[in-house]
Amino acid sequence: MTTFPVPHGAGPPASHLPSRRRHGPPEECANAERAVRVVRTPRRQPQLHTRRALRSSLSPRCSPRSCAPYALPVTTHLAPDLLDRAAGVLVVQACGDALGVPYEFATPPRADEAAVMRGGGLGPYAPGEWSDDTQMAVCVARVAAQGRGLTTEGPLDDVAAAFEAWLTGGASDVGTQTAAVLRNAAHLPGRPAARLRAASQALHVSTGRTAGNGALMRTGIVGVVALDDRTETARAARAVAELTHTDPLAGESCVLWSEAVRVAITQGMLDVRAGLDLLPPGRRTLWAAWIADAEQDRPTADLGANGFTVTAFQAAWHAIASTKVPDGGAQLERDGSAASSGAVAERAPHTVRALQAAVRIGGDTDTVAAIAGALLGARYGTSDLPAEWLDLVHGWPGLDAEGLGELAHATARRGRSIP
Repeated sequence: MTTFPVPHGAGPPASHLPSRRRHGPPEECANAERAVRVVRTPRRQPQLHTRRALRSSLSPRCSPRSCAPYALPVTTHLAPDLLDRAAGVLVVQACGDALGVPYEFATPPRADEAAVMRGGGLGPYAPGEWSDDTQMAVCVARVAAQGRGLTTEGPLDDVAAAFEAWLTGGASDVGTQTAAVLRNAAHLPGRPAARLRAASQALHVSTGRTAGNGALMRTGIVGVVALDDRTETARAARAVAELTHTDPLAGESCVLWSEAVRVAITQGMLDVRAGLDLLPPGRRTLWAAWIADAEQDRPTADLGANGFTVTAFQAAWHAIASTKVPDGGAQLERDGSAASSGAVAERAPHTVRALQAAVRIGGDTDTVAAIAGALLGARYGTSDLPAEWLDLVHGWPGLDAEGLGELAHATARRGRSIP
């Protein structure tokens, strides 16, 4: 195992940061873990849902401000507010993703202006359309929703096969590392999961640089798979990460974030330290230092260099930890204007404030906001989201917010009510 002894408060080792140099023909360029792929699929026009209709379908009788801790074990008969938080994992991730798309590796919004779902980015994407971050999470969710878990070879084969089918049948921009693994795996013999792991391991041996943010960006839904079993959650997080990202840092970041999602859903709290004991003993102090640094007003780590999984983790957590829930828990205006006008409302919900903060960090903005969104959704559900965002958000493979919520519900129920 490669280790990186970094003192308290220090950022990631510079030698481990993904390259930002351009390479290859004009139609493909690397930027952190991004590669622009000239693959165009028909754009789907979103089916618009009113805020009331969406809330009715995802979270009847739920108020995110009244979320109470749940005793475990959790069964397939889940309370409405817990189901809303499960739905929030995918729905809020998708909103963060679409909010960050226009600013990816471009100029982020100023401190006095709000990010807007205007589309464009590396796709280019339609307004409200999510990118590869949520597309890959959907690949995982469609398998997880069948209730077979994500720790055995059968479901992992299905996830791996879904990634390969997505690469050629829907991907609009793909992380450099992920694309390399999927393309190389296509030439190997064997079953899908074994082929992907072999390609990922070969890439790690040849480059030593396989701790990009591409596994962390899709891990939120893994935290929904086994709400009553933290050990299974950790095993699943590492197993899904290792399909494309061999470096232990990638798996560890996914273990911590997936467990934080599970805790947020079941206990109604935000705690990225909850899974530290699930890491190897020699890694816990290092991750605790990285988390503590992310909670500083001015972290030592360069949060904008977030193509690296550790820095992406820190950036997402900094956006959440540095934005406080306003006193009194005031709600955003129902028309969502405060989230799409010139500035973020001082009394906007924590979800909105944190997603805006994630985008303002810059760099891989859609990925950082997607990672943050999965955890924020697990804590607060969907009810705080502006109506404008819920109406606009959509993407591959022809889903909208309601469809994402149904996938998350089925995952939380271990395969019941699959859409």
